[in-house]
Amino acid sequence: MSGIDEALDHLVYATPDLRATVDEVHRLTGARPVEGGRHLGLGTRNHLLGLGGRRYLEIIGPDDGQPEPGVPRPFGIDTRAEPAMVTWAIRAGDLQERVERARRRGYDPGDVEDMSRRTPDGDLLTWRLAFAQAGLVPFLIDWGTTAHPTEQGLPTVPLTSFTGSHPEPGTVQSALDAIGAHLDVTVASSPALTATLDGPSGQIVLT
Repeated sequence: MSGIDEALDHLVYATPDLRATVDEVHRLTGARPVEGGRHLGLGTRNHLLGLGGRRYLEIIGPDDGQPEPGVPRPFGIDTRAEPAMVTWAIRAGDLQERVERARRRGYDPGDVEDMSRRTPDGDLLTWRLAFAQAGLVPFLIDWGTTAHPTEQGLPTVPLTSFTGSHPEPGTVQSALDAIGAHLDVTVASSPALTATLDGPSGQIVLT
């Protein structure tokens, strides 16, 4: 897993049709993502797939069991035509300090916020994060005393590479350096994140 940030916590794969995307990931990988829970008030829910170690893939999409939210769903889900790798998170036990340090270096990763979701069993999971915007620069997350999702026995498909592309890699690199994150970024006509998994019949690429 050379080149992958050791602090990578999870990848976010957003979709307009959660059930169809979970089925497709299951078909490709041979491992069925398990239900994570609902994000109450946001109109979304997720399914999770382990990526090896303390890393996982979050597949997030509309939750038909919730009322329509009063605000747009995150990650452009309401207007998205197909699934896409939209962002990623790195663990930061020193969350507030990391935010302040990044701001001194010219990048604002967003304010620290308290977040939560209910598992299918009704347990409340809580965490803190700093999120500015989706994209190649990760957001910061601190699970505190909550058990990490990978401790719940997720089915696992190893992550073998995770890279980015952007018309101006230098601007991305400056922000990555400010928050202390690593991502290999190459030149391309449009921004993108690419994850490669080691599937049962070969490599599986998610973008």
